[in-house]
Amino acid sequence: MARLGYVTLGTNDLEKAAAFYDALLGSVGHTRIFQDENGFIAWGTTLEEPAFAITPPFDGNPATVGNGVMAAISMESKEAVDAFHAKALELGATDEGAPGQRIEGFYAGYFRDLDGNKLNAFIFA
Repeated sequence: MARLGYVTLGTNDLEKAAAFYDALLGSVGHTRIFQDENGFIAWGTTLEEPAFAITPPFDGNPATVGNGVMAAISMESKEAVDAFHAKALELGATDEGAPGQRIEGFYAGYFRDLDGNKLNAFIFA
């Protein structure tokens, strides 16, 4: 069976982005599970589970934000969505939509990381 392995977002400042995600993903129990000499860094719980990664673009061009591209991070409760969104903003992310009920059965909070990549924290509730 195929399943999601990892999601990668581009960055133009690896050190700053890595510190942001160390703190943000660390707040929900994820640590760096992989890092290579090219600047690819992945966070997760194990290499066997889906992961979140950042990297400078391999083609040497600046990282840009994709229109309509977003990474969504599943949470265990509405309170966890609220806390994760607040932590992202505390770390310098910009608000793209405060946590709340979007449609019946879907609660989410949206933000952009330091490079402008769009993410959300959500729960089906």
